Amino acid sequence: MKTSFRMLTLALFAAPFASPALAADVSVAVAANFTAPMQKIAVEFEKDTGHKALLSFGSTGKFYAQIKNGAPFEVLLAADDETPAKLVKEGAAVSDSRFTYAIGQLALWSAKPGFVDDKGEVLKQGAFAHLAIANPKLAPYGAAAVESLTRLGLLGSIEPRFVQGENIAQTYQFVSTGNAELGFVALSQVYEDGKLKSGSAWMVPAGLHAPIRQDAVVLTKGKDNPAATELLKFLKTDKARAVIKSYGYAL
Repeated sequence: MKTSFRMLTLALFAAPFASPALAADVSVAVAANFTAPMQKIAVEFEKDTGHKALLSFGSTGKFYAQIKNGAPFEVLLAADDETPAKLVKEGAAVSDSRFTYAIGQLALWSAKPGFVDDKGEVLKQGAFAHLAIANPKLAPYGAAAVESLTRLGLLGSIEPRFVQGENIAQTYQFVSTGNAELGFVALSQVYEDGKLKSGSAWMVPAGLHAPIRQDAVVLTKGKDNPAATELLKFLKTDKARAVIKSYGYAL
């Protein structure tokens, strides 16, 4: 009886101190195109590991500037592979943590059903006043859109009709609210579980632009946080990869 009481007392005394060692929070800067899948992944990550991912969404370019200015992010999920590589080179990220978690798909989308055809001929017909595009200097999807229009020989004629979003999330809003008849967005914003959620879209052929390789990296502020390392491990699991694939990304 005394032994049981002693063991129970030790267990109760130790319990409050055990939890923090097992679970931690990690601050994550997430490229705007990856908003929906990352929200789902974060829920599963917490269920499986006990760690909690605190998510912030925005443009990769702005996150880079914030990180360089001391923002307390511990992990970056970028919309490109250049920014994480640059942060590693500058000593702001852990070199052996970097890997490609997804390859993005660019889509020309309209909230109107039937407005965008499956070959993108709507761009040549020009029956629209505004086309939304993410800032190509800050957002890799915007850069891919400009590259695609250039290769199609349409940039000069369409550029005057650009409505420019700060990031791909704002670009999507321009189209979804009707402020632009169509726009270049991330497929993940309009696609889920193998089908288009609404409107009409053209999947821009990968050959029209450089691959949108999206890399993840642990930042120096997160190198001693076990939750940061565990999050990147979790992104490589079958569970996370299934979510990523369901939003139209290649792996």
